[in-house]
Amino acid sequence: MATIQDIARLSGCSIGTVSRVINNRADVSEETRRRVEAVIRQQNYQPNSNARMLRRSISSEISIIVRGTGNTFLQSVLEKVQICIQEHGESANVQFVRETEDEVATAAQTMQLFKPKGLIFLGGSIQSFRNEFPKIGVPSVLISVDAGQLGYDGLSSFSTDDVDAGAFVMRAMLDQGHRRIGILGGYRENSDEGRPEDGPALRVWGAVEELRKSGVAFDYARDYEGCPFSAEGGYRAAERLLERTPDLTGIFAISDAIAIGAMRAFNDRGLRVPDDMSLVGFDGVAYTRYCVPRLATIQQDTETLAQKGVEDLLMRISYERPAVHEKIPYQFVNGESLARPRK
Repeated sequence: MATIQDIARLSGCSIGTVSRVINNRADVSEETRRRVEAVIRQQNYQPNSNARMLRRSISSEISIIVRGTGNTFLQSVLEKVQICIQEHGESANVQFVRETEDEVATAAQTMQLFKPKGLIFLGGSIQSFRNEFPKIGVPSVLISVDAGQLGYDGLSSFSTDDVDAGAFVMRAMLDQGHRRIGILGGYRENSDEGRPEDGPALRVWGAVEELRKSGVAFDYARDYEGCPFSAEGGYRAAERLLERTPDLTGIFAISDAIAIGAMRAFNDRGLRVPDDMSLVGFDGVAYTRYCVPRLATIQQDTETLAQKGVEDLLMRISYERPAVHEKIPYQFVNGESLARPRK
């Protein structure tokens, strides 16, 4: 059976244009409309009639829920998501929630207030989705966290393999000769919880598992300090960690914003990066290329995360298509903040 992607490919149009033709939107030229309709007839394409009925009772907007008001990575994804939505001729409203708030409960309230035809979650807690998502009655996409374990028909997800990326960072630091490594960020407090569910905690878990496989000791009570995803949070957490564990030679910060705050904390204590302390971040946000030294980091593909998330949502709003869960490849940017320990 043909999909909207097939129609777009065969007609030489974007998915958004095909969607506008099928929904009888006026903002399509007659020539384009005839070309798309001809392909639809040739392929015997059948739109999702249930979705068409649902759209009669909801608005034309998409709602975007962003978890964390200071998360620079999610803000960079948000910008690309908004551009992609606009390119498809759609409109969206945006709401921010604190990291400690329930983003899915907020989405349920949004459904009552705005009646969106679809939802995009930037960041999220798996536990919140497990508890609250059954109340959400429209197609949804979760970006940056893998929701495959939940098995909800209405929820797709696009994310980085956080476990693999966390392990990669540790291998890079171990290859440089580091054996006393600390970790900053998130809210995971001990090693007895087993494998966590959410992306940021999975980065920590993947890193610690790699250390253990390599025979390097890691004590959560000694070597880990949680904090919000912000430069201020990273600064305060780095202060606490260094006060408690002064023998560290390298630190993995699970977001670039945390890493930038930590870098300032090192400087204020008279420590130079990477001479006295190596530092690796996570996200690959643009400003890390301009800090001194340039930050070594895991670069997530924000362009692909945003594009795939938006296109998947638009397809499932109008057409029958199962939810998908995809891992988007990352890159390690070596930067200048990672070197062999001096001592």
